[in-house]
Formats: sequence, C-alpha cells, structure tokens
Amino acid sequence: MSGFSPAFERLGAALAAVVLQQQETLAEFLPREDWSADLTARTYSSGGVTVRVSLLGSYAARERTWLWGWANPQFGDAHPAVTPTLVIRTVGERLGITEFTTPEVDLSWYEGPAGHGGELMAMAAGGVLGGAGYIGAGYDGGSAYLHVDDPQAPPARWDPIPLPRILTSATSLFPHEPRLTLAGFLSRHRVPYRQTDLQTEALLPGGATARARFDGLGRFVDWHSELIAVSSSFGP
Repeated sequence: MSGFSPAFERLGAALAAVVLQQQETLAEFLPREDWSADLTARTYSSGGVTVRVSLLGSYAARERTWLWGWANPQFGDAHPAVTPTLVIRTVGERLGITEFTTPEVDLSWYEGPAGHGGELMAMAAGGVLGGAGYIGAGYDGGSAYLHVDDPQAPPARWDPIPLPRILTSATSLFPHEPRLTLAGFLSRHRVPYRQTDLQTEALLPGGATARARFDGLGRFVDWHSELIAVSSSFGP
C-alpha cells in the first residue's frame, strides 16, 4: 500500500477541522504532565485530572505501522478499552475504508506534514467516534493512541476567530477536498451555509455573513466575515 485510500482521504477531509478544534479544547482541559493509564479500568490520569479513555491503536516508530487495538494480541476486540472503538471497523466495512479494516496498516510511505502517518489514523478514528479528542501516549518504540470519552471533558464551541487557522492546518493534513473540510466544520456547529465551486457563504450566529474563497484547484484561499443584512435562504 502506498498512499491512503480515496475513502479514507474523503472521511479525513470531512472530519479534520472538527478534530483539530477538539484537540485544542482537550489540551486546555487536560494537563500534559506525568501521566499514567489503566486500560482495563479505562482511565488516563495527568496533572491531577483523570478521564475515561478507550484504545484506538498504536504506532510503531521503527516499523512505521499502525496496529489497531482489536488486532493487538495483548488486547483483542473483547478488551474493555477496545470494545467501544469497534464501530470504527464497522464504518470501514460499510464505507470501504481499508485503513479501518486492515489489522496492521503500513505507513512507511508517508512523508506528509504530520509527524507520522499514525497521527492521521488517530485523527480519522477519533473523528468517527466523536467525544473529547485523543491522546498520544508515548512508550519505548512508539505511541499508543487513546480516545477520550468522558462527559467532564468539554466539547469544542463555535468560535469563528481561529477558523481560518484551523482550516489551513486541516487542509494541509487532508488536502484533497478543502470545501468538504469547511462544510464538515460548519455542519458540526450547525452553522447554515451554501456552496459554489469557488466560494462557501455562511450565516454566522449573531447575523454576520462569512465567505470562504477557494481557487480553481479547490484550495482554500481566505475567510472574510462582515455584518450585512441577509435576505437569501441558507441550508446545510
């Protein structure tokens, strides 16, 4: 395998901005200090804060592979930390996303802007599950990725200020469909919008209208908002 499948790329594009914003929200809530985890109890503790987690998978730095929790012989799909994640495999079967159904995914080909391909696997998987984000817990030889599913961890709130930065970061990681990335973010926050080939226009809470422009190749160009009267109808 060389390169992600089109189905994975499309799903990642739809979820990337949502996931990145949630990661920032989780970082503000959960201290990244000395940590401990008990996967049987489904707990992760850091800086005096303990949250409920499940195991997505792990990235092996030397082999440059991703191993799903359900495929790891130390855990398996009946483990308490793995069972909540099995919906990812089901989604993969339904949508033809081979990365979600292959037990160990070869990522040695990845040379993109993320630290390694395992980060993108965790982003897509965490996006499918929703929740409060994911944690990369380093160990000798790689990182385990834990999904935070705990009501005490806050969800990301609508904020248009960081949107251009988040969208730029998201489309650098999943670059194939920037308009879908913005649409996924607006839909997540229930912001009405309409799209053309070169522009997405959104009716923001409070009455402002915002416009995102894209070039002829579909790449994100800029985001501009202004307070104007809007008489046309919008729909998601």
